[in-house]
Amino acid sequence: MANRKKQPDPARADWPRERLIEKGLDSLSIADLVAIVFNTGYGKESVRDLARRLLREYGSNGLKDMRKLTDIRSETGLPEVKACQLIACFELGRRLFDQQPRGSNAVVIRSPRDVFEHLAEMRSLRKEQLCGLYLNARNRVIRQETISIGTMTANLVDPKEVLRPALEFSAVGVIVAHNHPSGNPEPSDEDITITAQLAKAAGVLDVKLLDHVIVAEGGFRSMNEMGLL
Repeated sequence: MANRKKQPDPARADWPRERLIEKGLDSLSIADLVAIVFNTGYGKESVRDLARRLLREYGSNGLKDMRKLTDIRSETGLPEVKACQLIACFELGRRLFDQQPRGSNAVVIRSPRDVFEHLAEMRSLRKEQLCGLYLNARNRVIRQETISIGTMTANLVDPKEVLRPALEFSAVGVIVAHNHPSGNPEPSDEDITITAQLAKAAGVLDVKLLDHVIVAEGGFRSMNEMGLL
């Protein structure tokens, strides 16, 4: 009797790994790629639900900038093995990217709206994030880092962590941005205090704090344009 060819399981056809094999990389979202790295879920979450939740709460920039195992475990609740997988995945991409020459495709920031559009992913995040954009003399972004994740207070935002990459990468100016999960971009008293704190520290180090932009579903606000910087 001839062996019957095993029929593909329709339920598996939409799994990220199967789509990668059948349709190629262009068919996959970032969440799909993270799911492939994880391979299995954790607890009651399927691998796809786990990947989608992490990206929904932290965004791709937030995840890739978590480079300490203790930080990523405490923030996300991932077990050690999956935290290691995630760190290794993003670190590999970072190192390969750093080996590439910077060309004419670098992001140029000339206005708060440029910041708002560049950081579009942050608008819908469920957690607050503080991001730093580090610019050269031609307003090109030479470095971007997620500095902190969680509710921002003046006591928790460390100016040294914000300004360290500016010194490390010889940036001429720094733009900080954070999101308001509420959807309302209006700055709080705490936001204004943090801006003043960062501007004072930047002046001591001879680094220019160009702006502090708040991004939200309801639009954006520029501390510089509002005369608060």
